[in-house]
Amino acid sequence: MKIQDLLQKNAMILSLSATDKAGAITEMVQKLVDTGYVTDFEQFKAGILAREALTSTGLGEGIAMPHSKNSAVKEAVVLFAKKPGGLDYESLDGQPTDLFFMIAAPEGANDTHLAALAELSQYLMKDGFADALRTKNTPDEVLAAFNSAESEKTEEVVEPVKADQDFVVAVTACTTGIAHTYMAEEALKKQAKEMGVAIKVETNGASGVGNRLTAEDIQKAKGVIIAADKAVEMERFDGKPLIAKPVAAGIREPENLINQAVSGNLPLYKATGESSEEASEAKLSLGKAFYKHLMSGVSSMLPFVIGGGIAIAIAFLIDNGMGVPKDQLHNLGSYHELASTFKQLGGAAFGFMLPVLAGYIAYSIAEKPGLVAGFVAGAIASNGLAFGKVPFASGGEKTLALAGVPSGFLGALVGGFLAGGVILVLRKIFANVPRSLNGIISILVYPVLGVLITGFLMLFVNIPMAAINSGLTSFLNSLSGANAVVLGAILGGMMAIDMGGPFNKTAYVFGTGTLAATVASGGSIVMASVMAGGMVPPLAVFVATLLFKNKFTKEEQNSGLTNIVMGLSFITEGAIPFGAADPARAIPSFVIGSAITGGLVGALGIKLMAPHGGIFVIALTSNPVMYIVAVVIGAIISGVIFGSLRKAK
Repeated sequence: MKIQDLLQKNAMILSLSATDKAGAITEMVQKLVDTGYVTDFEQFKAGILAREALTSTGLGEGIAMPHSKNSAVKEAVVLFAKKPGGLDYESLDGQPTDLFFMIAAPEGANDTHLAALAELSQYLMKDGFADALRTKNTPDEVLAAFNSAESEKTEEVVEPVKADQDFVVAVTACTTGIAHTYMAEEALKKQAKEMGVAIKVETNGASGVGNRLTAEDIQKAKGVIIAADKAVEMERFDGKPLIAKPVAAGIREPENLINQAVSGNLPLYKATGESSEEASEAKLSLGKAFYKHLMSGVSSMLPFVIGGGIAIAIAFLIDNGMGVPKDQLHNLGSYHELASTFKQLGGAAFGFMLPVLAGYIAYSIAEKPGLVAGFVAGAIASNGLAFGKVPFASGGEKTLALAGVPSGFLGALVGGFLAGGVILVLRKIFANVPRSLNGIISILVYPVLGVLITGFLMLFVNIPMAAINSGLTSFLNSLSGANAVVLGAILGGMMAIDMGGPFNKTAYVFGTGTLAATVASGGSIVMASVMAGGMVPPLAVFVATLLFKNKFTKEEQNSGLTNIVMGLSFITEGAIPFGAADPARAIPSFVIGSAITGGLVGALGIKLMAPHGGIFVIALTSNPVMYIVAVVIGAIISGVIFGSLRKAK
């Protein structure tokens, strides 16, 4: 497949009407929807915006390549657009952008599609090609420009490295592996040729590793360049002069990177098992590092919580529907055989919740060596193990490990960070062992010492964490009146502050953490408040676009309709485009409505046993009708405030 096969005539905009970045993205996404290549406007746009949040796809030289691999894409396509005079796309070089290539790839895009997209990146790096595109005024002329460039393309000849020639190796990788990976490759190769430096570039793209560096390549290289936004294999560069930068640096400053690589002044890389992200000069702050590691654990844990929680909730529904005698209410959820089966299945999934949380927090901190220690820490937090006094029949007491002191979610969270820290300390201790022993250290020393040290430390950690967990559980189970209203309002409001960001995730993590302790009592008021609050912003967008049509464009009104589905499905992110476009009016409006909804759920004492699902798990709440009423009230209040504050178009 050639890039011309993905550049469709009906998916070109030769004169964008948009005047800013947000408008350009919206216009291009809408074109892909109108031409049938994308099935869901909001879903695909959210994917594009998520990629832009990492770093601008405005690459400089007037070129932007917004892209997303997305389940909303029906067929792989590249939309070409021009904006005479350009617009501010927050480009890496700060200059206006006038050429746009919006890349839409299905989630299951095959290697052929990805190779064609890589080819597009290489075309755009060729001298004069972008300028030629700027002169084209019809879709046929655009395709003809690519056909002409293809006919001039010659096979790259890899010349042997001369005796007196500097040789460097490089690795390029971006988060999606579609565009930046190959543009950085082309920029580095082009610059190296101009400088008379031999180079070999390995690409870590979506279709896998291309042009892989061999041990011989690395050995003879004078320096190593890592231009990557995701983890790449780093152990192989042990002892080599190395510079690590974001992938954008490979595109924007290839000369600087190559000069540093051949200077002989770079520090030698010491292989410690860290990823390329950790080797980068842009170190995370303590707070960002904590959040990154926590989210790694939470995102891995959630499928177990969702699957297990909903299965357990179905068990309660079955027993409620089939009836349970009053003297057997303590067996609710497992009284009938079918209910018992669901509860056991859910319990099996739930049982992995805390070990997976702790394991993947530790994995995020210390990679594979941290995984086993983290799982052990989570299992101890789940099952309960601590030091205590044990009386013996022969007389006297001895301090031994005791079972039965579970520390729950908080213990697993602390245990995950503890396990990761233990492995990092062990790495420091064994940092100077001979390279010949690295294998035995990785497969024997780290797992054994990691498990033993983390396990013994958890025996002490479990005691205070269990006390805190027990107190929190008691508080949650006794929530009523003012306590429930205040907590529900705070958490509901947090869900709307950044609609998927740190505040939203903190509230959601707290809510899911209360589920395990409240299943026996019918569910969690906290989780119910969190989900209800998270449903409000997208529904508020619909209300605002319905009641205040003169203040929204036709396109925004259409987006308001899709936000019904997003809101009912508990996808708070559906409101992000409106919040990002008008934060001063939208976000306070959303927060007020979400806080009111969360407070109402708390005041009514509504409980929920499922961690996700929105309207589709409404039957798993203790009061479905009033739960819907609370969400509708918050959405109407938010929508009216937002619409009233919004300026007319």
